[in-house]
Amino acid sequence: MKILTSPSSFGQVGDKPFDLLRENGYEIINNPYGRKLTEDEVIELAADCVGIVAGVETLSKKVMDALPKLKCISRVGVGMDSVDIEYATKKGIVVVNTPDGPTRGVAELTLAMTFALLRKIPQADSDMKNKVWKKQIGNLIQDKIVGVIGLGRIGRKVSEFFTGIGNTVIGCDPYPDAEWCRSQNVSLYDLETLLAKADIITLHAPGNADKTPMIGQKELDIIRPTSFLINISRGGIVDEQALYDALRSHKLAGAAVDVFSVEPYTGALCELENIILTPHLGSYAEEGKLNMEIDAVKNLIEKLNTTNEA
Repeated sequence: MKILTSPSSFGQVGDKPFDLLRENGYEIINNPYGRKLTEDEVIELAADCVGIVAGVETLSKKVMDALPKLKCISRVGVGMDSVDIEYATKKGIVVVNTPDGPTRGVAELTLAMTFALLRKIPQADSDMKNKVWKKQIGNLIQDKIVGVIGLGRIGRKVSEFFTGIGNTVIGCDPYPDAEWCRSQNVSLYDLETLLAKADIITLHAPGNADKTPMIGQKELDIIRPTSFLINISRGGIVDEQALYDALRSHKLAGAAVDVFSVEPYTGALCELENIILTPHLGSYAEEGKLNMEIDAVKNLIEKLNTTNEA
């Protein structure tokens, strides 16, 4: 029985995910390219596989139709945008993910991005490496209102981090956990009000169902020019051209972005100094990444065992 482990960096922080597969009798086909696989590459590599430990590669109708032995897709991470779940269900392919795996890593990166933006750490670092001694004047986190858009697992953890250091946190979510909001003193607002009130706006939402940007020019115009925007949720949630225009004209103090509509990203945002860009590394902390890979493998083995018993 063969398993494709498709994430480009799978197993790099520890062998246990591979060990678990081998101990349970599976032969491993690992991603040999060190990057996101194309549909044709998935089809070629997973030709005889009963399961895929999946990254962010596209697992479409075309892919599933070409893999007659496939019984389970186990996503390393939360997002399922790249998997045609409806078609998988029709074909009897079980699809699972690791909803708790990236929570701490993404939340900690959000906090790190916030401090880096406020204190202009990347700019100071760049100056020093270019032998320029220039003292950057930044801002304190103290008394800043933090607006969290999306109060799922990650959004709640982010909120807890900020309330823990004394910030006022406001939130926006279509289906909020009212009891949790009361316990954390998080006030709820509609999107427009949150954008107008918050000094720091951080996105942790799945985005619009029709894939249109949640934050476009209209929304960016609401945000005050002294505020900061952080997106570590999904590529395409923020209109990248509108964000570029807002940052270039200083209608926004700064931004930090970890996810992009097309990855790898090489677009116009790379030209700006008032933005921090990272290559989709929200969950890329050794401890969290390893645990997430182990959980994905355990989920896969459990579902395949259940399928085989049936």
